[in-house]
Amino acid sequence: MTDFTGDLADDRLIIAGRSFRSRLMTGSGKYRNFEEMRAAIAASECDIITVAVRRVQTSAPGHEGLADAIDWTKVWMLPNTAGCQTAEEAIRVARLGRELAKLVGQEDNNFVKLEVIPEGKYLLPDPIGTLEAAEKLVREGFVVLPYINADPLLAKRLEDVGCATVMPLGSPIGSGQGIRNLSNIQIIIENSKVPVVVDAGIGTPSEAAQAMELGADALLINTAIAQAQNPALMARAMNLAAQAGRLAYQAGRIPIRAIASPSSPTTGTIG
Repeated sequence: MTDFTGDLADDRLIIAGRSFRSRLMTGSGKYRNFEEMRAAIAASECDIITVAVRRVQTSAPGHEGLADAIDWTKVWMLPNTAGCQTAEEAIRVARLGRELAKLVGQEDNNFVKLEVIPEGKYLLPDPIGTLEAAEKLVREGFVVLPYINADPLLAKRLEDVGCATVMPLGSPIGSGQGIRNLSNIQIIIENSKVPVVVDAGIGTPSEAAQAMELGADALLINTAIAQAQNPALMARAMNLAAQAGRLAYQAGRIPIRAIASPSSPTTGTIG
């Protein structure tokens, strides 16, 4: 029997030289309580959890005690600049995030998920502000993971200034619309030399698998897990979907044909 256990065990996600075994990142917001959050984190088997720095710093409702609610010896904190409307705000909050990571014992954590979102209805990232903030944060030694529209040209510019990943949205944050920017994400994946993390909009495991089948390096999923009727069960499903999609991408799908192709041999048959 063929042993497939090594395929995923040896297939690590590498970001800025740091190795992660899971290709599913999760968030810490929108859970009904910390118990559901901890159960979902365990079920997801994720290595990276993103935390909204501004909400933790201000003890916003649902975020009081968040930094202490997660065992940071087991997972890597990804501070994010959610709520920042300008590049200047995002840079300031990124610096606070680095200090937050130190407070939970991750002294060498310079990671930041960069979000610059100036409007509140569609929550679409500002490309100019994102690029401006990314350039400055990279110069300050941050490992920058920028959240962007599925814009191949912007993705390449961010890669060129030194970002460690690019994180194109599948559809608006929390919308559950799935991947609405399929062709652009495909272009980003084909041309990127850094990991591509599909972030935002994924609502079901089938959509998670689809993103990985395209060749995405990882996923970041929050709302679809946190707001599910059973977050832990959905986290487990998303975990399996990410693994299945990755294996399918590595296996290589068959070509799409316009006509049927018989699966049985056409020679040597009984006359």
